[in-house]
Amino acid sequence: MTNIRANSRRSRFERVAIVDRFDIPLLVAVAALLGIGILLVYAATREWFASFGGDPEYYLKRHALNIVIGLLLAFGTTLIDYRLLRAYTPFLWGITVLGLIAVLIPGIGATVNGARAWIALPGGLQIQPAELAKIAIIVGMAMILAEKNDAHQEPQAIDVLQALAVAAIPILLIVLQPDLGTTAIIGASVVTMIAVSGAQLRWSVGLLALAATGAFVAIKLGIIAQYQLNRLQSFVDPSADPQSTGYQLRQARITIGSGGLFGKGLFNGPQTNGRFVPEQQTDFIFTVAGEELGFVGCAIIVSLYIVILWRAFVIARRANDLFGRLVCLGVTAWFGFQIFENIGMTLGLAPMTGVPLPFLSYGGSSMFATLIGVGLLLNIRARS
Repeated sequence: MTNIRANSRRSRFERVAIVDRFDIPLLVAVAALLGIGILLVYAATREWFASFGGDPEYYLKRHALNIVIGLLLAFGTTLIDYRLLRAYTPFLWGITVLGLIAVLIPGIGATVNGARAWIALPGGLQIQPAELAKIAIIVGMAMILAEKNDAHQEPQAIDVLQALAVAAIPILLIVLQPDLGTTAIIGASVVTMIAVSGAQLRWSVGLLALAATGAFVAIKLGIIAQYQLNRLQSFVDPSADPQSTGYQLRQARITIGSGGLFGKGLFNGPQTNGRFVPEQQTDFIFTVAGEELGFVGCAIIVSLYIVILWRAFVIARRANDLFGRLVCLGVTAWFGFQIFENIGMTLGLAPMTGVPLPFLSYGGSSMFATLIGVGLLLNIRARS
């Protein structure tokens, strides 16, 4: 009995010690973005729902619930030593692949905005396996690429091929949905992890060339859906699809530009309240910040993202082993590329791809995956 009590006290002490070693700047930046996101989602939906006689706080309540669940998942992720995640990686990867297969089965997968990427759950809930695939691929590749380093050897060709196979199967299933935005984000993480694993440079160069060639062939063979081609055309020429993607891009620019330096005030944006930008609470949440918070508000948001990426780099540099370093850099590449992709498309600097803005956009699966990614960073930081 004495030993049981001692072990219980030791476990509580270890949990408290781990929490004490969390990265405070990272936590503050994430908390600030989550708070701003709640306000922006509410601002984007309250007038729209109220005009139809609905509950103006509908999206606010669901978004807050998603954040609470995501924070619990993040905290749970910090409790397991990240070095023990290797044992659970095959199970996580297998569940993810099964989920990606399930969305392609009629009657199970749900199609939203042209992509069959969701699984409908009871109570009107939906889950997007592609978001969780980001985590499975990052941890799976890190596990394989770090094994040789544990034996004081550099990854050989067979190791890189095995790591790429771990990523290739989920990526191909995501392409079939089709979800090219998520594919590009995962691709950024894959190339980054290969580049820093110690593998020869030719692998990274070859992957970039393969991605460019694959995109060209997909367009020529008609694998890319028509609505995705319209998005690419609108990026080059906003007048190419004036009734759909061109309209969305034009309204996004107008909404952001109308905010000026300090914005029109929270909940006071005429473009936002008039619902001129489709999908504003998800993919185009940054337009709400541009109109209602202005350039200053947008600069604060971007600064908070820079803090997160900076702290992620610091955590990677201080990691005790290659596995932890690869996981950190994979998550960093994921966050960084997705932030650039989302903000860039609202400003017309990148093609529209339909990806949410981390920590701000409404969406359960995206919020869960993003906060689990933060949990991995905190886990590695606490044990370095």
